[in-house]
Amino acid sequence: MAFSLGTYRPPILCTAAINNNTNHSLEASYIRRAAELADKSAGFSSPHPNFGCVITTAQGKVAGEGYLYAQGTKPAEVMAVEAAGAGSRFATAYLNMEPGDCHGDHSAVSALVQAGISRVVVGMRHPLQHLRGNSIRALRSQGVQVDVLGEDLKSKASEEAQKTCLLVNAPIICRAASQVPFSVLKYAMTLDGKIAASSGHAAWISSKMSRNRVFELRGRSDAIIVGGNTVRKDNPRLTARHGGGHMPVRIVMTQTLNLPEEANLWDVSDVSTIVVTQRGARRSFQKLLASKGVEVVEFDILNPRDVMEYFHDRGYLSILWECGGTLAASAISAGVIHKVFAFVAPKIIGGKNAPSPVAELGMVEMSQALDLLDVCYEQVGPDMLISGFLQPLPDVTPVIPSVDETFAIDPTVTPHESSIIFFYKTWDPYGAFSNFSPHPIQMPDKNGDYATWSSVEHYYQVRSDWDTVKIDVMYRALKCKFSIYPHLNSMLLSTAGSVLVEASPHDLFWGGGRDGEGLNYLGRLLMQLRSEFLGESSTSSESSCLAV
Repeated sequence: MAFSLGTYRPPILCTAAINNNTNHSLEASYIRRAAELADKSAGFSSPHPNFGCVITTAQGKVAGEGYLYAQGTKPAEVMAVEAAGAGSRFATAYLNMEPGDCHGDHSAVSALVQAGISRVVVGMRHPLQHLRGNSIRALRSQGVQVDVLGEDLKSKASEEAQKTCLLVNAPIICRAASQVPFSVLKYAMTLDGKIAASSGHAAWISSKMSRNRVFELRGRSDAIIVGGNTVRKDNPRLTARHGGGHMPVRIVMTQTLNLPEEANLWDVSDVSTIVVTQRGARRSFQKLLASKGVEVVEFDILNPRDVMEYFHDRGYLSILWECGGTLAASAISAGVIHKVFAFVAPKIIGGKNAPSPVAELGMVEMSQALDLLDVCYEQVGPDMLISGFLQPLPDVTPVIPSVDETFAIDPTVTPHESSIIFFYKTWDPYGAFSNFSPHPIQMPDKNGDYATWSSVEHYYQVRSDWDTVKIDVMYRALKCKFSIYPHLNSMLLSTAGSVLVEASPHDLFWGGGRDGEGLNYLGRLLMQLRSEFLGESSTSSESSCLAV
């Protein structure tokens, strides 16, 4: 079948639009380069993010580059400024991530300002809430123009560049959101889905090139996890000897501690080994391991979720799972696996009882299968490497419930710059904001006589017409409470510029809900009251701002 295009007519394009798209594409390429530089430090900078910086002159020439090589080394921005020298003056710096200046160390921001950088383009804000926006505000306060992808710069090219930044720092993003280390499941299998022969023999399924890639993955990780069965059958070393990275800690996860007395993993001369097990398992063997320098950690109930939360608390950022199918299935079911790397070798081994990469997950229909996201295919020698995410990268941008109504109440807060103060339980730092806090108030009853109520909650629950007047009743009760207690008034005023969110996961009217889907009326009423106390009342009346 033939297709006729007819007479070609070039589209009429706006020159300004062409230039704008070109600029966005060029700037996006610099951000991607900064992300590429940042990725070089994967495994070395843990538990910190990976930072990269590219400095360009007004003519678009790259004047200097740098990246955070390892924990404790010079920041990427300092490295780039030093490389650029005099070329930094009036130049633009491209950062894959907002600098993480903290604990009095402001060297990254100071380096950019003192070098004379006039503009900074940031691929993404810092994912940690206590650092998010700090460096951006600091730069802007020094007169530096700061543009953030997705906020100030919006285009297809910017969106793709920002995604690159997210992927480079996926470990800290996932860790911050899920409170467990970023976990990658790696396995090699034959074309018919076997990780070993029926006899258990597995050396080697994949090619030497694939095994070298595994060394690289290990070098990017803080630790490697295997199960007891892997130790018994394979006696692995789990080193990164050919990957050019650091040597990750080896972790063995075993319920019974039924492990051999002699194993390569018990040699801790180059890198440490940690065994996690059920409390009380084989005390004598625990002593043997301790005598060899192996750390043993006991759990009341051994499961992947608790183990990962434990290593999160120890500061681990990224963990590589190289376990068998049973432990892999348990980790997936527990929701702690974020990404999968599967090396598929063009071999068929067969075997009814030959093990597969993932054991029973309890699924009975193909519609229940877990789909990978952002799937990549790469040929590695004769093998095919398939990788993808089991969970979407979380959005660490703080969710403000009823965002438009919130900004209408207090125009001083902004979507990206404002901090969010959550309150819920009365013993929380801002628990006094709760209507359950034990602060008695005096309010008129239905006869107009003043009575004392133990809390705001006690007062408004006695109203028979509650459904129609609850917002007005709550506001008057809150105003009484925060007027008669000076310390509560000071606490409320101290939150100026912040968004107040009642963090109840179940109350979708007064609270913000679990994921920001609630209306957050209590938080919004407190913000409105704060504005009234500060003499900055919204131009809209309270009824229009807070109408149901």
